[in-house]
Amino acid sequence: MWAKNITGNFANVIHGLKASHLTDVVVRRSKRMILDTLGVGLLGTRTDVFQKMIRYSKIYSSETSSTVWAHPDIRLPPLYATFVNGVAVHSMDFDDTWHPTTHPSGAVLPVLLAISEALPEQKKISGLDLLLAFNIGIEVQGRLMHFSNEASDVPKRFHPPSIVGTLGSAAAAAKLLGLDQFKTKEALAIAASYAGAPLANAATQTKPLHMGNAGRHGLEAAFLASSGLQANKLILDLESGFGAFYADYLPQTLPSLQSYTWLLDQQDVAFKSFPAHLGTHWMAEAALAIRKHLVTGRESLPSGRIKTIVLKVPDVQYVNRPFPTSEHEARHSFQFAACTALLDGHISVESFKQQNISRPELSELLRKTHLEPSPDNQPSFKNLYCEVMIVLKDGEVLTERCDTFYGHWRKPLSQGDLVKKFQSNATTVVSPEAAESIVEVVDNLEKLEDCGLLTSLLQGAESTNKLLRRSSRQI
Repeated sequence: MWAKNITGNFANVIHGLKASHLTDVVVRRSKRMILDTLGVGLLGTRTDVFQKMIRYSKIYSSETSSTVWAHPDIRLPPLYATFVNGVAVHSMDFDDTWHPTTHPSGAVLPVLLAISEALPEQKKISGLDLLLAFNIGIEVQGRLMHFSNEASDVPKRFHPPSIVGTLGSAAAAAKLLGLDQFKTKEALAIAASYAGAPLANAATQTKPLHMGNAGRHGLEAAFLASSGLQANKLILDLESGFGAFYADYLPQTLPSLQSYTWLLDQQDVAFKSFPAHLGTHWMAEAALAIRKHLVTGRESLPSGRIKTIVLKVPDVQYVNRPFPTSEHEARHSFQFAACTALLDGHISVESFKQQNISRPELSELLRKTHLEPSPDNQPSFKNLYCEVMIVLKDGEVLTERCDTFYGHWRKPLSQGDLVKKFQSNATTVVSPEAAESIVEVVDNLEKLEDCGLLTSLLQGAESTNKLLRRSSRQI
């Protein structure tokens, strides 16, 4: 009888979903998400914000510990391993993006890998266990966002992973920990009291903490629920509950377990080709297209011919940064993306290093650049576009527009390019052999008997013949 409310319905479905409910499309898409998340997370372990969080988290200790990715010499309590690995995933804004708007994977995957090491040795977590819990965490985020039209647009008040990611991680953790319906309901309610972070901290070192905290707090909510802590059992039903985060909140029950349909079946994610806000990827492609009118082959951009650069964009204020001074501001700047693409003919991880941000020739282009929000340009990753118009000093006007960039779900990254992105990111901190083994393990995740193999490879130690033989036996 208790499952007739929205919160109870969610808990009932989370508890009742089984691996047999997963479809081939959901398994394939979620494995791509997992591989990409591991790659950007491994790369993110080199960032300054990650190192600061490691120094902070080392003050905590417990008898149970979990892997810190790419650091075989450091282990932390599961809550703090989840936290630092989640920070790493979002530290460069290189992780996947979904619609309605959020970064879904980074709040969930670090939780599940930390749990897989924290459970008693006799309770091994299989790859199929991981896939099911991961998809439940993704699904809960998507369903919560569909309760509000506001959630479909690029956010203005809260950073979405701090809201839906916190409850998604709680749901995933509850599933992997084997909580019953009643404790799962408590976990969701407890997690709601941890949710929320203001968007004003975008483009700062604190933004990645939103992702780390979403995972850590969701896991903590599940641990507290398993210990008997109680919370409001109608948390998803009330405007004063989860509805407090959205002005137009209208919750709905989940599909029946007898014919469950996954949102990931219907809506794929976007993968980024460079580490910056998703909106800048439209801008970069438009700028690269217009550059071809000005440059032949390997010639330098004739900046002296350019009088004015006009960028037509949706009204997304936190990506309007005319003169970024830090890597985090540059990652949230339409202007930086356009001018860097024009100047260099590409955007990469290296583009956001301080010496490239502060180049005089880039500053010269930025001073010529103006932003024009267009009333018809919806601030939604489903519908937005970016247009670059360049007025030359001789009066000629050049215009290019991007409606869908390569990597968007309408023009998905090929599997080959996704693997190349992972290997490029991962091999900055692990051996090529270990990176190749991770690709193989993730590609065959549903056949993996023990996720301990994956966490061993993520530690960053050299991929030994013993590990490789173990990998071959399992998959």
